[in-house]
Amino acid sequence: MPNNITLREVPDDMYEKLLKQAAINQRSLENEVITCLKQSLEADRKTPDQVIARAKQIRLQAKGSLSLQEICEAITQGRL
Repeated sequence: MPNNITLREVPDDMYEKLLKQAAINQRSLENEVITCLKQSLEADRKTPDQVIARAKQIRLQAKGSLSLQEICEAITQGRL
């Protein structure tokens, strides 16, 4: 059974954006809010372990492209 929620103190700019988006999507404000909430809750959220694994993968791909010495020299040259 559907439930009711009352939102208070919605910032004016957010309210206006929701109204505009609802009009663009030809939905009521209520349906636009429900759609936004649904999309947010169903978003593919990565676990911390997945984020760390991806960071390690990127690090391995980039490893060896520049040495620490080359990085320090580039920083020093950029400051001159």
